[in-house]
Amino acid sequence: MKGIPEYVIKMRQKIGHERLLLVGACVILENSTGKILLQQRTSGEWGLPGGLLELGESLAQTAIREVKEETGLSVTELRQLHTFSGEYSYATLKNQDKIYMVTTLYQVTKYHGTLVTDRDESLQFKYFSYDKLPKNFAGNYKRYLNYYLENVKGQESKGSPKQ
Repeated sequence: MKGIPEYVIKMRQKIGHERLLLVGACVILENSTGKILLQQRTSGEWGLPGGLLELGESLAQTAIREVKEETGLSVTELRQLHTFSGEYSYATLKNQDKIYMVTTLYQVTKYHGTLVTDRDESLQFKYFSYDKLPKNFAGNYKRYLNYYLENVKGQESKGSPKQ
């Protein structure tokens, strides 16, 4: 099962559909014109590049690895923005697995390479301007984007220092 860490598969074999704490990272990646890279998942919904923490890696390493696996791009610098948890972190997946997801959002500040879509996890990647974002977001991705727009982009446009 591509995209699911081995330890999650082993835990699911032991606990079935009971709630499992999952930790992951996702990224905001803008191109040189300020458009944001979004991933259309195989479900047809849109989200940010990212995925689940593997045992032994840091959240920053997770973000870098996931961007490389999903897009072919190599991240050389990123900045941690916020960690999301709380009441909106509970979910039940289509297969009835229950999860509680803790997600750390990063901003990619330097990267290189050519964008290539991993067809196992994505239908496509596309850059969007912030005023023309798609409507159908998976999970909490809209929440993560709103945080970025209000707390990072909004501060930058007002001339406030970056956090």
